[in-house]
Amino acid sequence: MELFDLFANLDVSGAWLLLIIIVLALGFDYINGFHDAANSIATIVTTRVLTPFQAVLWAAAFNFAAYFISLYIIGEFKIGNTIAKSVNEQFITLEVIFAGLIAAILWNLATWKLGIPSSSSHTLIGGFMGAAIAHAGGINVNGEDVIVYAKVIPIFLFIFGAPFLGMILAYFITVAIMWICRKANPHRAEKWFKRLQLVSSALFSLGHGGNDAQKVMGIIGAAVISFHMGLPDGLNPYLEIPNADRFSYFVDHWGWVPLASFVFIGLGTMSGGWKIVKTMGSKITKVTPLEGVAAETAGAVALYVTEHMGIPVSTTHTITGSIIGVGITKRISAVRWGVTISLLWAWILTIPVSALVAMGVYHLVHLFI
Repeated sequence: MELFDLFANLDVSGAWLLLIIIVLALGFDYINGFHDAANSIATIVTTRVLTPFQAVLWAAAFNFAAYFISLYIIGEFKIGNTIAKSVNEQFITLEVIFAGLIAAILWNLATWKLGIPSSSSHTLIGGFMGAAIAHAGGINVNGEDVIVYAKVIPIFLFIFGAPFLGMILAYFITVAIMWICRKANPHRAEKWFKRLQLVSSALFSLGHGGNDAQKVMGIIGAAVISFHMGLPDGLNPYLEIPNADRFSYFVDHWGWVPLASFVFIGLGTMSGGWKIVKTMGSKITKVTPLEGVAAETAGAVALYVTEHMGIPVSTTHTITGSIIGVGITKRISAVRWGVTISLLWAWILTIPVSALVAMGVYHLVHLFI
């Protein structure tokens, strides 16, 4: 049953709320794009490989191209499925998803305004969980956990795991490149690495699009399934489908949602996020074309690995760790650790603050809906 068919059902008000949630989710997707644009373009802008305008067009094109890789090469949207199932289905309502989205949008706009490269992924997850806990009245109700810990614990672990993986990969890639090119002409080598940065940036943009666009798909999928579960049996096609297969059924029958998710994150990336570009490209450590190639390649590999595992990680955390990794190949003091520690605090606070904001938004919304 497609979106506009829902208005023919008895629950017209629920259909309108679902429509609002879809619009908000795609809006969040757009904000995610310009908030996280720096992840893909910071190094190619600061090393002057591309102008800012050329860089965002380049990144946006590969953000969107990730749709075809997820659909035709990987063949599934594992991360979207993880997001949709991070909260116990019986505690998901349209009001919960609405409140979670509002909280995520507020946090993303606030951190963008301050130039803090925080995680769009984690604020979305934190908002979703916080609103669900507010709806349930606790983390465990009648012996049922509100949060699906098997899905959520890996996400929490990779708050630190993703940047650490990026840092280790970037360190060893940088060392390997420097050893291989130790006898190369420096001027000629720099020209080659500027060209290679286009490739490494494209690879990272593919990982960013494939990772982050799916999170919005997961939220919309959860909303669509929740809406249908509230309809009479004859109008609920999900009733006869096992819980494990419901997200796949949603993707098959709402095929425009994955496409729209990738389109909107690409459009958002084209809008850029220049304050965060400055933080990522120069405030953590000075980045050369060689180091840009190493950082972006390491970040891309880390994203591909976690996407294969179905773990929604932060592209922001991953590339930040990678930039730190190339910095410490020069010397430990080459990394501005004061800036890094400030970013770490933002990462730690993102999920709990988003959850608390979502709780407040849920209670406020519940007064009117």
